[in-house]
Amino acid sequence: MTSPQALVLDFGGVVTRTLFETHDLTEKALGLPAGALAWRGPFAPDSDDLWRAMQADEISEREYWRQRTGEVGRMVGEEWDRMEIFVQRARGADPEAVIRPEAARAVHVASAAGVRLAILSNELDLFYGAEFRNRLPLLSLFEVIVDATYTGILKPDPLAYAAITDALELPAEACVFVDDQKRNVDGAMAVGMRTVHFDVREPGPSFARALGQFGLAA
Repeated sequence: MTSPQALVLDFGGVVTRTLFETHDLTEKALGLPAGALAWRGPFAPDSDDLWRAMQADEISEREYWRQRTGEVGRMVGEEWDRMEIFVQRARGADPEAVIRPEAARAVHVASAAGVRLAILSNELDLFYGAEFRNRLPLLSLFEVIVDATYTGILKPDPLAYAAITDALELPAEACVFVDDQKRNVDGAMAVGMRTVHFDVREPGPSFARALGQFGLAA
């Protein structure tokens, strides 16, 4: 079997902390009272009907965030119809504050060991805005970034994974793919990639599993 050569990461939820984890920062940035944002997604699925609908494939991930964006916009007296408005208003002041420290460590460890790095995202620039990348030095370590904002091909479509392997000029089995959405992990597995289903509740162990496939310690 081909040895792993590239670490392919999802962006939101894997490289960055989820919006569920940063409600306090969001509330402060938007001038909302503490505790105003009660939806918790994977951290409290029993209390988030919309999240459960997404997990059951009744709605898409984009639809989940479209609805949440509208809700939060109305809370501040505005009409928000695009996810990037929400994310940029909530996170634009300090992008570094939402990067997972575990992600930064893992990326630096992998890069120092000569592991090739790539990002495969469904909505990096759609959600964060095109300028967000330029404010994150960590992204300079990534050789390839494939973003469905521009390709229009969403994971778990096999063509999304093909875009990464083509850009890296590697077979699928040489890539270790990490994503917090099981449907996307299943899609990567179906095309022959090595995979790690990232647990946003346990980022350290998740990155350890990913680096372990290269014989590296987190």
